[in-house]
Amino acid sequence: MSTRERWSNWSGSVQSEPQQVVKPRNIDELAHLVKGYGRDGRHVRVVGAGHSFTPLVQADDVLMSLDEMQGIESMNTAAGRATVLGGTRLKLLGDALFEQGMAQENLGDIDVQSIAGAISTGTHGTGVCFGTLSTQVEGITLVTAAGEIVECSNESNPDIFKAAQVSLGTLGIIAKVTLRVVPAKRLHYQGYRKKLSDCLANLEQYKQENSHFEFFWLPYTDGVQAKFMNETIDPPSKSNLWADFNKIVLENGVYWLLSEFCRLFPSFCKTVCRISALSIANIDEINYSHRLFATPRLVRFQEMEYNIPAEHMNAVINEIQQCIQQYQFRVHFPVECRFVRADDIWLSPAYRRDSAYIAVHMYRGMPYQSYFRGIEEIFKRYEGRPHWGKMHTRTAAELSALYPRWYDFRRIRTALDPQGMFLNGYLRALFDADAPEDSAGFSGVSPVGQKEREQDLE
Repeated sequence: MSTRERWSNWSGSVQSEPQQVVKPRNIDELAHLVKGYGRDGRHVRVVGAGHSFTPLVQADDVLMSLDEMQGIESMNTAAGRATVLGGTRLKLLGDALFEQGMAQENLGDIDVQSIAGAISTGTHGTGVCFGTLSTQVEGITLVTAAGEIVECSNESNPDIFKAAQVSLGTLGIIAKVTLRVVPAKRLHYQGYRKKLSDCLANLEQYKQENSHFEFFWLPYTDGVQAKFMNETIDPPSKSNLWADFNKIVLENGVYWLLSEFCRLFPSFCKTVCRISALSIANIDEINYSHRLFATPRLVRFQEMEYNIPAEHMNAVINEIQQCIQQYQFRVHFPVECRFVRADDIWLSPAYRRDSAYIAVHMYRGMPYQSYFRGIEEIFKRYEGRPHWGKMHTRTAAELSALYPRWYDFRRIRTALDPQGMFLNGYLRALFDADAPEDSAGFSGVSPVGQKEREQDLE
């Protein structure tokens, strides 16, 4: 335990000086701490890797890390279930599952996050047959503001479960997660340089014919890096020093130098985009899935990402192109495009719709506000829902219109944490937590929630 440590997130966009930083070693110690904090009227935020770009874990009172609570607690390979401690980092989890011949069915492109943080913000990978990481969750062990340990799943406390699968850490502390896992699998990763126009023309084919498909478009060019991954029974590729050199030195070291040049001389951004587009290399690699999904991210940046209905991808990309050309934004980072299956999780951006995710980035230290604001206006026109861990300007009023179960989530949050122990200033405003619970004109289950319950029972 230590005091007055200065904390910053990965990108440097959020800093805080919590009064206390704690690292409980087990669930009993965690529950004991939380019960005491509740009695003393304190506020707690839980931090993982700090990879959120918004002030989700900004804390001026207690900042809690679950780094001492990592690892697989139990495994049932026959049932395809693994119970994992909440602080477990995704890379460690991938290696630990692999030792037992298992894997997560899908992952995002970064593996430094904790499992609790990843599901709390709706982290996702890509693939039209795969949901976000939260859809892999079969059960959650939650420590509430009262210090009570609550188990929830589709069978036990189902409303709490649907709220907790993506909760931004506002319902309680996720101490354990039971995940649906699959036998370890090898993927064949193929990457190509393509034209954006060709990529968009063949989008449906690429999405439907590949397990995992995504693409990165370089602004001010027609160049795209297209990535395809599919299961294979072929053996892993032999160690390739050039491929490793390309990932670490070229994709990170050289790109950092180019990024620094753009920061010092912003007019160079277009040139870097063209250089990057021409430098896209073909890739052909086979490896186990947990070793291919994630890539090293050593060059730091700010990011905004939105979820839109999948059918709007082409239109949105075309408008983003026009917007960048019209306003001549000084940007050299690619626009990242991925796809996710619909789910039924209340605060998931993919709630009840097959989705496309589009992310824009800006090198750390370069102005991003006008660029993000311009692109966000496009997302708004297409029913865009922001990724909870990425920058956005949405208000509680706007979000309540985008999420049919918004008020149901608020009801659960208030019931579990009536004093707002797990809220900071940012989250209090995001959820309009000081507004009365009947502000929407109802109490209990919302009309939308009741209708969807009836549909689910049909």
